[in-house]
Amino acid sequence: MSHALETAAVLPTCNRIVSRDEVVKGYEYEEGQHVLVDNEELKKITPKSGKAMEILAFVKQQQIGPIYLDASYFALPDKDADKAYQVLRKALEDTDRVGIAQVTMHQRKYTVFIRPRNPGITAHTMYFQNEIREVQGYGEKPKNLQIKPQEIKLAEQLIEALSEDFNPAKYRDTFQERLRTLVKSKQKGKTFTERPAPRQAQVIDMMDALKKSLRESARSGKRPRVAGEYAAARNAKRLAS
Repeated sequence: MSHALETAAVLPTCNRIVSRDEVVKGYEYEEGQHVLVDNEELKKITPKSGKAMEILAFVKQQQIGPIYLDASYFALPDKDADKAYQVLRKALEDTDRVGIAQVTMHQRKYTVFIRPRNPGITAHTMYFQNEIREVQGYGEKPKNLQIKPQEIKLAEQLIEALSEDFNPAKYRDTFQERLRTLVKSKQKGKTFTERPAPRQAQVIDMMDALKKSLRESARSGKRPRVAGEYAAARNAKRLAS
């Protein structure tokens, strides 16, 4: 089942759907100003896809922040290249290095990170520096904000209590699950009944939530849970375009 829902472009002035042959491509060089580009011109600058990968450099793995990682791919060896593949994987692993390479896929040139991931190699496409948005105020600490050592200790206790090995199978895309249920219901001619939305948690003070969570877990012997919506979370911004 496809995970995408198709949409159609509508011309607002006459309230009609725009056909594909009416759509043109353009580049916005400044706000509201576009240069039109046709398909033949695009073909001249579009690179051909290929299997060759040009390695540009090797860097320490810890120097690459997660913010630069885009999509991930399994990298497989070409025919009769198994030995070279395994030698590269082991060398990267032993030196704690990541390769930076260029590869052309889907008629576009990408810069990718080549990372060892037992028992193989994964490639991660890279967000370029100009694609990382700057957010005003990010990382700034208010001048009169005082953090007490016991507050940090309390947060560390909660982190320790909730620490576990990462298990990706625990986390699911619940929207896709509900979308599949909706499609199946419509295929059978049934009406999809929406589940009642969970009650929105009260905005609470984080320190009060940590104290309450740790107290309750100490009494019950169960893993702590921090309920509530923190006001700070409302100011979260997407970092990469």
